[in-house]
Amino acid sequence: MDEPLQPVAVVANEFASVAVAVDHAGNGPRLRLEDLRTGRVGYLDAGCTASSTRLTSGGRRRERAAHRRRRGRPHPDPRPPRGS
Repeated sequence: MDEPLQPVAVVANEFASVAVAVDHAGNGPRLRLEDLRTGRVGYLDAGCTASSTRLTSGGRRRERAAHRRRRGRPHPDPRPPRGS
């Protein structure tokens, strides 16, 4: 039986708290990210991690919006309505 992964870091601010660990159980090492509030877990391999360094802030917004569209959620427009 595999032992639970111990986080190598916890990244937190007033909005989120995430535990970061290195998982070696897959085809290669990958980052295991756990949202400490919800318990949800995600994984990032070296390719995903490297590509995230190349995204601009606008690219990250577009990527999140595309992900929401794939899941059927509307994109919340952060801009205030015109004329207000």
